[in-house]
Amino acid sequence: MPNLPHPNRLVCALAYDGMPLFEFSIAVELFGLDRPEMGPDWYTFKAVQLDEGPCRTTAGLHVTADGPLSLLEEAGTIIIPGWHTAKPIPQSLIDLLHRAYDRGARIVTICSGAFVLAAAGLLKGRRATTHWKYVDFVTKNYPDVELVADVLYIDEGQIMTSAGSAAGIDLCLHLIRRDYGPEAANKVARRLVVPPHRDGGQAQYIERAVPTDYESKRLGPLLDHMRENLDKEHRIPELARRAGMSERTFLRRFSEATGTTPAKWLLGVRLNEARDHLEASDISIELIAERTGFGTTTNLRHHFREHLNTTPTAYRLTFSRAAQ
Repeated sequence: MPNLPHPNRLVCALAYDGMPLFEFSIAVELFGLDRPEMGPDWYTFKAVQLDEGPCRTTAGLHVTADGPLSLLEEAGTIIIPGWHTAKPIPQSLIDLLHRAYDRGARIVTICSGAFVLAAAGLLKGRRATTHWKYVDFVTKNYPDVELVADVLYIDEGQIMTSAGSAAGIDLCLHLIRRDYGPEAANKVARRLVVPPHRDGGQAQYIERAVPTDYESKRLGPLLDHMRENLDKEHRIPELARRAGMSERTFLRRFSEATGTTPAKWLLGVRLNEARDHLEASDISIELIAERTGFGTTTNLRHHFREHLNTTPTAYRLTFSRAAQ
C-alpha cells in the first residue's frame, strides 16, 4: 500500500437527525467496511453524531453513532451525507468544520451536504456542485458559490462536493483513487459492482442513459472500438458509418446516450487512460502520449494543464505506484 498524499486515514461521517440513509450508507460502504485485501494501511472509519439521542433517517430507521462529535477534531477526512434545506446548521458544527479545514482536513459532501459548507463560508469563491434540483436554492441563498450545476462531482483539493445520491459513490471512488491509486479504486468498485471511474465532469442527467436495444447494439460496440483504438484518429463520418447512421442522427444519438459529444467523450477516456499509465507504469511520457492518442507530449501536457491543472510529470511524481 503506497504512502498516502494525505496520511491521516481517519474518515468520519456525520450522523444527524433527519439524515438521508442512502447517502450515509455510501460513506459506510466505501470507507467503513473491513477490507483485509487492502492491507493494514486502509482507512479507519467512524460515524460521529451531531444530535442527541437516536438519529432518525429518511427511511424511518433510527441510528445511534458510536463516535462523539469531537472526533471531527482528529479526522483526516469528514463526510457530510446530505442536509435538509429546512434543518438549521448549528454554529458548533460550522466552527468544527472551520477548525478541521484550517488544520488540513478534507471535507467531502454528498448531494445537499454542500449546503453546510456554503453556510459555513467554506465554498466562498470556490467551484462546487450539488443535486440539480437544489441549483436554484444554492444560487439564491449562496451567491458567492461558483456553482457548477451539471457535473457529477468537483475536487477542489481539501473541499470536494458531489451531485445527488449515486454521484457520491463516484466521488468517494475518486478519493480512494487519489489516495491509493486506480487498482485500489477498482477493487472497491468491483465489490460494489459499479463502474470503477466516472469522470467528475460527466453530466448529472443524461437524456437517455440506456439506449434502445437496437441502438445499444450499434453504439456499444462503437464505444468499445474507440476505447480499444485510442491511438487512432476517429472522425465523425467514420464513426457514423460504423454505427450505421447518418452523421446528424449519430451525433444526436451519441449525445442522448452519453451526455456529451464524441470528441469530449474520447478526450475523457484518453485522459483517464493516460492517468492510469502514469500511476501504474514506468513507461515514458512520450510513449503514453502515443498510446493514448494525444500524439505528442506537448498535446498531452496541454490537456493535463487544461483539465487536471497539473502536468503529466507532476502527476506521476504525486500518484505513481510503479516507483513505490
